[in-house]
Amino acid sequence: MTTRILICDDSALARKQMARALPSGLADTILFAHNGVEALNKLRAHEADLMFLDLNMPEMDGYEVLERVLAEDLPIMTIVVSGDIQPEARERVRKLGAIDFIKKPTDLAVVLSLLADYGFYRPGDLESAALSDSELNPGDESPAQEISISLNDYLQEISNVAMGRSSDLLARLLRVFVKQPIPKVAFIANSELHMAISAAHDRDTYSAVCQGFTGAGVAGEALLLFADASFREMAKLLHYETLEGESVNVEVLMDMSSILFGAFLKGMGDQLDLKLGLGHPSVLGQHRQIADLLEHQSSRDEQLLCIELSYTLEDRDIQCDMLVLLTEDSVPFLEQRLQYLTD
Repeated sequence: MTTRILICDDSALARKQMARALPSGLADTILFAHNGVEALNKLRAHEADLMFLDLNMPEMDGYEVLERVLAEDLPIMTIVVSGDIQPEARERVRKLGAIDFIKKPTDLAVVLSLLADYGFYRPGDLESAALSDSELNPGDESPAQEISISLNDYLQEISNVAMGRSSDLLARLLRVFVKQPIPKVAFIANSELHMAISAAHDRDTYSAVCQGFTGAGVAGEALLLFADASFREMAKLLHYETLEGESVNVEVLMDMSSILFGAFLKGMGDQLDLKLGLGHPSVLGQHRQIADLLEHQSSRDEQLLCIELSYTLEDRDIQCDMLVLLTEDSVPFLEQRLQYLTD
């Protein structure tokens, strides 16, 4: 007996990875939704029996979808598939009715084990091999849309997974819940870099630390921009004895960069199958506006691949943004990895 499956994720790469992880013969229909609104429309029309649901999506995220499913008593079994691996995230989706949780990137063995646990798959009844592209029934999404994955989409998805690791580490250390928005990826000129910080306010002042990184075919720089108004509360969360002063502010910057840079860059390197070497962190400046802090970049005549990540701690007045800047020379390697992944 086959199952009608709905895969809801804003990333074309994630949708394809999830579909490929399904055993051949499991589903007679595989539908796709780009966000929660599309998913709910299909669920209300009773088009699926099992849904694989991402959490971080535009328009309506996975938490909101689960809330609507509960409120409307929609007949669907949901397995959450997310890069946000915080213990609190797992607990929240279970309370909202999800039957289980799979962390990204999708692992075939984990998917098969869960499908067997919940009675959707029995080894021997179906082929154990994952679906190939030629076997995928894309439902209401054209094959070209599903197979075509841009470099931006690729970077957004690996950034989402890497951010999940850094958010998880931060959440465990501080015993907080880190809200995880969708990473933003764009090609941008050095001179326009300050415009990439969407969460920053012109009137506010920030302090910043940067750290370079290199790998086989990849090079760049990570920048942490910390709102000055957040220093005291962060020092308190980090259990410092002294909560104010310039030396404390620098210590906060260095501790936060160590936590976030290390976890994020390792998560990104693991997915790219390379080891990233980190340079020494250095303070760019303190108590200045964003444009002034990023002035050191504006003199370089180069396009950068910019990944913006915004870390917000729930119920805390703390603002912390990270930029990961990849050089133009990194693009050929990234495109090669993308091609390998999608072949």
